[in-house]
Amino acid sequence: MILSEMRNTIKCLALGLALTASIPTFGQYEGMRHKRSDGYVWPTDSLVLKKLDQWKDLKYGVIFHWGLYSVPGIMESWVLCGEDLDWIENARRKDLNYEDYKRWYWSHKDSINPVKFDPDKWADLMAKGGMKYMVFTTKHHEGFCMFDTKQTDFSIMNSPFGKDPRANVTKHVFDAFRKKGFMIGAYFSKPDWHSEYYWWPFYPTKDRNVNYNIARHPDRWEKFCQFTYNQINELTNGDYGNVDILWLDGGQVAPGNNQDIHMDKIAAMARKNQPGLIVVDRTVKGEFENYQTPEGEVPATQLDIPWETCYSLYGWGWRKGATLKSSKKVLAVLIEVVAKGGNFLLGVGPKPDGTIEEQAVDRVTTIGKWLDKNGEAIYATVNARKYNDGNVWFTQSKDGKKMYAMYALKEDDPEVPAVIEWTGNIPAGKKVTLLSTGKRVKCEMDGDRVKVYLPKHVDRTESLAFSFGIK
Repeated sequence: MILSEMRNTIKCLALGLALTASIPTFGQYEGMRHKRSDGYVWPTDSLVLKKLDQWKDLKYGVIFHWGLYSVPGIMESWVLCGEDLDWIENARRKDLNYEDYKRWYWSHKDSINPVKFDPDKWADLMAKGGMKYMVFTTKHHEGFCMFDTKQTDFSIMNSPFGKDPRANVTKHVFDAFRKKGFMIGAYFSKPDWHSEYYWWPFYPTKDRNVNYNIARHPDRWEKFCQFTYNQINELTNGDYGNVDILWLDGGQVAPGNNQDIHMDKIAAMARKNQPGLIVVDRTVKGEFENYQTPEGEVPATQLDIPWETCYSLYGWGWRKGATLKSSKKVLAVLIEVVAKGGNFLLGVGPKPDGTIEEQAVDRVTTIGKWLDKNGEAIYATVNARKYNDGNVWFTQSKDGKKMYAMYALKEDDPEVPAVIEWTGNIPAGKKVTLLSTGKRVKCEMDGDRVKVYLPKHVDRTESLAFSFGIK
């Protein structure tokens, strides 16, 4: 009897905690990372190739994850997935069973209300931060649409924010960044865990994949294919202006995994709407992965194909209690990525009210100030044959007449050494210019070993960049 009463008491306490249960913070879990595909297929469309060349010159962009997950400040979407993985389980509330948790998660559609949303402020900040292109999450795996879709009611238009003139947030974000000259990217999740045509409520949802046998229910799958086609048509048909990149996530939705969503038809339609559109069917090697996007990682060596490292400041969406990466760390990765021939896409998650938190603002603006002085070594550069020597990374101008050397401070490095050395990439006439001051610095040669001496007044607590002619 006593044991029974104790169990009942524990159950009551658990239920009482349901409304006040603590949400795991970012430091308590890490998600899986998408690797780079093991091959690349070059596009044959001349307009796509031209746009890829334009994109490659930009080097630095921003991606915004913003959805229902932002309201409680938790991991985006993956907590809905029933896979037995620690990084998912540890991020989920322990006081709710799986089905109740999904209902709780999706119920944030009734409270999402970003009253301080100001896309022009976002665009101003990211422009000052040195970004040149942007990708906005129109729909993550959770299925909640941040645009005015006609295919479902599960969207920002049917939330408390729905009557606000800014409610079609995707359109307003695209417009604001386009005015600043950014290249525009639309993130779109191919899997939709809220759609009855992907996760059919008739069956349990055991993992990230479609939860029914497509071969047995082909009509249901075709409805999902049409649903996806229609939503991408909405985003690219001109109502949202010029779109440059269709950034598709959810690589499990692919023919090789028996989930053929007819990418040929989707790409043809989207490119009819937006000629030259870059399609990034990430992690699905082939003609619709126009550039590769390793997540949170940098390839071991330099690559001569179009690629981009996507890298988050904390988690992808805003996380309650998250510890942000330092601007020093982010900048070091940016320098390495560019020297290896890639672009760098930094993830910034807006808060529930639509603002960017101050710590993120600080990181973005700090990197922007560095790029104001040293951006010549980053933007519109190409691969140098010898691209690295220790902390020193190299790029060169497109005409091949100028070389850039960047000393990237690592997280634990207190400062740049007073004498910077590297082998090869010998400056013509021993003339080296410090980009941050525009003035020559002393350069000596010891065989093929280059030594650059920094003046005493130079701030050595940040990464430095130099330019010189090629011998």
